[in-house]
Amino acid sequence: MKAGRWLIGALCMLMAAWAQAQPEVRLAVHDSFALPKNVLAQFEQDNQVKLTVIKVGNGNEMLNKLILTRAKPIADAVYGLDNSNISKAQQFKLFAASQPASRAVNVDLPQVLAVDYGYIAINYDKAWFQKHKKPLPRSLEELASPAYRDLLVVPSPATSTVGLGFLLANIGGLGEEGTWQWWAKMRQNGVKVAKGWSEAYYTDFTLNGGSRPMVVSYASSPVAEVYYGKGKYETPPTGDLRFKGAVFRQIEGAAVLNNASQPVLAAKLVQYLQSNQVQSAIPTSMWVYPAVKGVKLPPVYAHMSIPTIVAQPGMADMAAKQQGWVKQWVKVVQR
Repeated sequence: MKAGRWLIGALCMLMAAWAQAQPEVRLAVHDSFALPKNVLAQFEQDNQVKLTVIKVGNGNEMLNKLILTRAKPIADAVYGLDNSNISKAQQFKLFAASQPASRAVNVDLPQVLAVDYGYIAINYDKAWFQKHKKPLPRSLEELASPAYRDLLVVPSPATSTVGLGFLLANIGGLGEEGTWQWWAKMRQNGVKVAKGWSEAYYTDFTLNGGSRPMVVSYASSPVAEVYYGKGKYETPPTGDLRFKGAVFRQIEGAAVLNNASQPVLAAKLVQYLQSNQVQSAIPTSMWVYPAVKGVKLPPVYAHMSIPTIVAQPGMADMAAKQQGWVKQWVKVVQR
């Protein structure tokens, strides 16, 4: 009996020592990161490592944290920087000079492996518009008319990446002066500003018991409603508006960070984010499109088509002018 206990104790000590001997690779992500645990565990098993996922707020909060800690980064790799802030990340030399090779992709980013892409757009509650016999707006200009007073909620671009993407779409479609004129009209027309996407969608949107039948969200949100409805909906209960200046294409990527403590493992991790396992999980875990070509979409995506009307500033302008644009938005809308 004593020998058996001794053996069990020895085995436990060996297992603990083995676990401690495993190298650790750290991945910085934004708060919306939601890959299934089994997909992450597969990387650990394949490479005999411990993967630590570090959530660092929204995309811009993560960027600022990485800039402040760039001499001794908080992670070895990063996922979730996008085409609105990649240029700024490059200015601060956040990425290692050598990055792993990318697979063939539908969209790309400079110096970063594209992982996914999606579209920010205005969602509307179909039942509300049918009940009130109100036609849908056909443009941003029409949305600012008295007929649509008090009907839209938007996440603030000062605190939300969704709200920021929408503002960038406005600037791409209307130009800077046109954007500020439109927002001034929207302020007078009763637009509601929420701190973040969750508050806007799950508190203010009429689909979830709120008072606003239009919300700035994602073009894929109607598909997610069908998926999570588990048979409740045969078709999406919401739709999305795709007029000029209202759609932003967000491309997210992954990269090895400069000064990473585990650069080799970080490169393997970045490549893994383009693997079939990850790419196949992305559509129904983060509700965006997989970046790698040839990845089969789940059947529920038959309810959605890719928006074709997209106008947004170039990446260099988004990096250089973004802070000033947000300050101007706050001045026009909230002061």
